[in-house]
Amino acid sequence: MPAEPRTILIADDEDALRALVRVTLDSGRFQIVEAVDGIEALRLARQHRPDLLFLDWAMPGLSGLEVCRRLRADPETKNLTIVMLTARAQEFDRNAALEVGVDAYITKPFSPLRLLDAVRDKLGASALVS
Repeated sequence: MPAEPRTILIADDEDALRALVRVTLDSGRFQIVEAVDGIEALRLARQHRPDLLFLDWAMPGLSGLEVCRRLRADPETKNLTIVMLTARAQEFDRNAALEVGVDAYITKPFSPLRLLDAVRDKLGASALVS
């Protein structure tokens, strides 16, 4: 019996970016859930408990940083794997994100291979094998 697919939440207010991430990852191995703002990202993360959350920094409602803070403060979601996927490329931005608890930090623009590497790193190589 096949294993239940792992869930990935993509939280970004840019439709094109969510589509790129979805197309890169959606090969039937994952359940893809999408949020268009920080409030929806927080709600969906609590509802679905994704195996991996790709989280943009600059979103309406709540910033990705605030979403991460709130998820880390909640005992039910504190152990979610969170990858910040952002255009903020300065070292102090990266440090601020790491301080609130992101597990990895990827800057835009990015290569689809970098996304796959993050999935492999955080979920294991078997996550990408059919």
